Amino acid sequence: MPNGVGRFGRLSWLWLSLLVLVIDQASKIYFEGKLEMFQQIVVIPDLFSWTLAYNTGAAFSFLADSSGWQRWLFALIAIVVSAVLVVWLKRLGRNETWLAVALALVLGGALGNLYDRIAYGHVIDFILVHWQNQWHFPAFNFADSAITVGAVMLALDMFKTKKTGETVHD
Repeated sequence: MPNGVGRFGRLSWLWLSLLVLVIDQASKIYFEGKLEMFQQIVVIPDLFSWTLAYNTGAAFSFLADSSGWQRWLFALIAIVVSAVLVVWLKRLGRNETWLAVALALVLGGALGNLYDRIAYGHVIDFILVHWQNQWHFPAFNFADSAITVGAVMLALDMFKTKKTGETVHD
């Protein structure tokens, strides 16, 4: 097989996507049961709190004020992206573990937020990073964290100066 690509590529990394999905959903259930909407439990004063917020939009509440159509648009986008990520994982070679981990993290996070959108019509967020009462990063969740880490890993992978099987030209 070319480039060490087996029949199933790196689909064995789907266990990581499943782990992200399970941790994401368990944490959302826990915090939704423990907190009232917008209630804060301070973990590190002036820096980090648990809070409960619902996001009907996308990242940073993009389109959250729309009439509801965005729920299905973002769900459709998540389904298409998830399918692309699975195909990409399947096509990876044995030597592309970093990329497989990155894709698995993004996939797990996408599926976690997709479940919320379909089941509840909003994404459950519970992590609040802030500086005193002057600055607040939008609330987020474990799925968002996995997507972010995976995206950073993908970006770093793009900036590698030499990939296996490629020659670097000056």
